[in-house]
Amino acid sequence: QVQVVESGGGLVQAGGSLRLSCQVSGSIFSIVAMGWARQAPGNERELVARINSGGGIDYADPVKGRFTISRENAKNTVYLQMNSLRPEDSAVYYCNAYVYTTIQAWDNYWGQGTQVTVSS
Repeated sequence: QVQVVESGGGLVQAGGSLRLSCQVSGSIFSIVAMGWARQAPGNERELVARINSGGGIDYADPVKGRFTISRENAKNTVYLQMNSLRPEDSAVYYCNAYVYTTIQAWDNYWGQGTQVTVSS
């Protein structure tokens, strides 16, 4: 009963910006952490950024200084502001959330992904 839905992907020129959004809904007791991963054709899915309930943030090295993750806890929503985009950032971006549906039942949930394409 947990749904994860991303939005905001699209086509942008190198150097441009995009803002991705992800909303988690359904049977939520608490959300421990939310984050973004990406997967380009032929590549493994890789972590981009994560933010936990206390505000702690981790970024993958290739996006440090360019991407910013933020969270609105009241809306169960996480954002990824992507600036100075490069063609190598092109990928399907997936949102994930570590969700407790009850006080002791948990799982890591994934969205269907949103395509980001950066042209040179």
